[in-house]
Amino acid sequence: MRTAGYQKLAAGLIAAWFIFALSASALNVFKNDSARVGISVALAAFTPILLFLLWFATSPGFRQFAYSLSPRVLTIIQTWRIGGFVFLVLYTFGLLPGIFALPAGWGDMAIGATAPFVASKLANPDHPKTFILWQVLGLSDLLIAVTLGTTAGLINPYRPSTPTMTVLPLSLVPTFIVPLLFIFHLICIAQARHWSVRQYSHLGKQMPSAA
Repeated sequence: MRTAGYQKLAAGLIAAWFIFALSASALNVFKNDSARVGISVALAAFTPILLFLLWFATSPGFRQFAYSLSPRVLTIIQTWRIGGFVFLVLYTFGLLPGIFALPAGWGDMAIGATAPFVASKLANPDHPKTFILWQVLGLSDLLIAVTLGTTAGLINPYRPSTPTMTVLPLSLVPTFIVPLLFIFHLICIAQARHWSVRQYSHLGKQMPSAA
């Protein structure tokens, strides 16, 4: 399959994924008033990531397509995470626990605020290590948010838990937005690692000729 074919397929899968997350949320499939977010949210969040990793590992064609994507575009998309201030607002009104809202909100805002700079200055083969570091920080922020979001009620059962995150519109965050951005981070890291491999390969070819 050519790049254009993978592009259409990927766009179609993302659209179908969004429709599924939206429809399931509207039907209250993810709704959970208990101390935990619930298995349905966890499955919706992690299944796309696992499928992506499997596809990337087993399909050379898809892997080449992923390498061909613009790291600048994938990084600038992370700017939306400035919207993490919503978590802080909900915490202020007692709708989310601070143990989740504060690190998730501030972490998202930090990644979102720095994304334009990283996209314009670091998303190129001249800065692979720094680019990877920022992407890892973005991944860590998402992992911390998901972990604290699913365990907040267990850590402190006397504070507001996170049932707000299991109904529309916020249910789209753990079931669609977070895993999609997680995948974008993974692609950018794979691209940067690919830059390093190509640089070393290029240097290896130059050395014998220089000798």
